[in-house]
Amino acid sequence: MYDSRGARSAARAGALGAALLLAGCSSGGGSGGDKPAASPQAVITQQPKEADPFWVNPDSNAARQVKAYAKAGKDGDAEQIRKIAAQPTGEWIGPENPEQEARGFTEAAQKSDRTALLVLYDIPHRDCGQYSQGGAADGDTYRAWIDGVARGIQDRPATVILEPDAVLHMVDGCTPSQFQEERYSLLNYAVGKLKSLRSTKVYLDAGNAGWGHPDQIYRPLQQAGIAQADGFAVNVSNFYSTQDSVAYGKQLSAKVGDKHFVIDTSRNGNGPYAGGNPDERWCNPPGRALGETPTTKTADPLVDAYLWVKRPGESDGTCKGGPQAGDWWPAYALKLAQGSET
Repeated sequence: MYDSRGARSAARAGALGAALLLAGCSSGGGSGGDKPAASPQAVITQQPKEADPFWVNPDSNAARQVKAYAKAGKDGDAEQIRKIAAQPTGEWIGPENPEQEARGFTEAAQKSDRTALLVLYDIPHRDCGQYSQGGAADGDTYRAWIDGVARGIQDRPATVILEPDAVLHMVDGCTPSQFQEERYSLLNYAVGKLKSLRSTKVYLDAGNAGWGHPDQIYRPLQQAGIAQADGFAVNVSNFYSTQDSVAYGKQLSAKVGDKHFVIDTSRNGNGPYAGGNPDERWCNPPGRALGETPTTKTADPLVDAYLWVKRPGESDGTCKGGPQAGDWWPAYALKLAQGSET
């Protein structure tokens, strides 16, 4: 369908270890005893909190790529990838260690006086058997997974993007009807559990400006628990312009109690791809660019933030020469950065 994301199991272990380590020390630089100082070009710090309160992971795939390019003397490429590494991006919680991962990322964010941006993507029958198929084995497993995430977050600040595709795939028929009643129940459970936490905001995924009309999804969003949530997310992992995403979001907001929303601007700098197979234009399209950098200072009061929910440079799937969904793809990351004016 319109996009996909992978479980990134191998990369997750390294990212989790880094996050847990960061929870015990400042990520803003400073001396490290006898440890040699990193190249100034390779140091990743936080963005100004007043405009961008979300945590930048200084050990992300992009940050590691910056260091590798700098070490190899590829200063131009390092500066391009730094456009990605210097921005906060979503941390996608894996299926196996939700409590530990959520704790690691939120502790690291809190240590830096920032908010963790988490993406939860483990609903049963996920992605309709496409590139990012999988998810929890059943409803009980999913509820236990959500409980683990909640225990990991506790009272630390977090913004959660909840289950990309989950509602949309019920609307477009991709998710078989026999699974839909349970899915609505699970989404309501997840929203309620996460909103019981003191400092967690929750946004349900609500599709994008190119798939259909808000009239088709607002009732399903209501069934999924939008009334309990802080709002909804649009354009997750997609490429529609911010202007079109704002227009779509405002139409939808008016139908769900004037809820606020967030927009994924990670790769929408050149808008959607218009070539190739229409069914896979969302998958690793060429000629795209980074979009507006993450910020809470947006062009519309209903838009709570521009976010990089999709991590730029990670593959959408094994299409157009890409690796598996969620794997870091340096060549694609470099093209996204080079196509951007940010």
